[in-house]
Amino acid sequence: MLAGGLCCIPPAQAVEIALAGVFGSKVVLVVDGGMPQTLGIDQRTREGIRLRALSGRSATLEHEGRLFELRLGEHAASAQSAGTSEVSLQADGGGHFFADAAVNGRGVRVLVDTGATLVAMGRTEAVRLGIDYRSGQPGQSETANGVARVWRVKLDSVELRGIRLYGVEAAVHESELPYVLLGMSFMNRMDWRREGERLLLKRRY
Repeated sequence: MLAGGLCCIPPAQAVEIALAGVFGSKVVLVVDGGMPQTLGIDQRTREGIRLRALSGRSATLEHEGRLFELRLGEHAASAQSAGTSEVSLQADGGGHFFADAAVNGRGVRVLVDTGATLVAMGRTEAVRLGIDYRSGQPGQSETANGVARVWRVKLDSVELRGIRLYGVEAAVHESELPYVLLGMSFMNRMDWRREGERLLLKRRY
C-alpha cells in the first residue's frame, strides 16, 4: 500500500473508444457510442483513430499522435476532456493518500492502495453505487483478516480529479470496507511517482 493524500490552441476533445471485437487481423471499434467500425492494420475510423498493431485480444491504437492500448471489451478516452494532465495527491498525517473520486459518476472516498490488484469496495458501497455485483464473477480474496468472498465486476468509469478511465476491473467484498481502494486495475493505467509527501499521477491513455 502506498502511504498517504500556446493559449490559442484549444485542448483536444475526449473521444470515448470501445474495442467491441477482434476478428483475425481486424478489430471492431465503437467511437462515442456510434455505429461499429471495422479496421485493419493502419486503417482509420472516421474520427481519425488508427489501428497500429494487434496482439491477441489487445489493440494498439493511435489518435492525435498518442498511442494507447485497449483490450477486448475495454473502454477508454483518447484525450483529457478538461485539459487535466496530472493529478497531485498530498499524504495525510499517517502517510496515506486519500482523495474524493467518482465511480460510475457517483462520489466516493478512495484510498490509493498499490497492494490491491483491483479497485475494491464493500458490498454496501457497491449497492449505493448501483452496481449489480452479484451478477459478477464470484471468487475469494486473501485479506489481512483471512479469506473473503468477493465478486469481480467491471466498472463503467472511475474518475479522479478530472482523469476518467473506462472499463475498470473491480472486486466487491462481501465484508465492508471503510474506503474504496484504488488498486492496480486503475493505477496500472497511469504513470505515477512519489515526490516527498506528494503522489503525482498522469494518465497514459
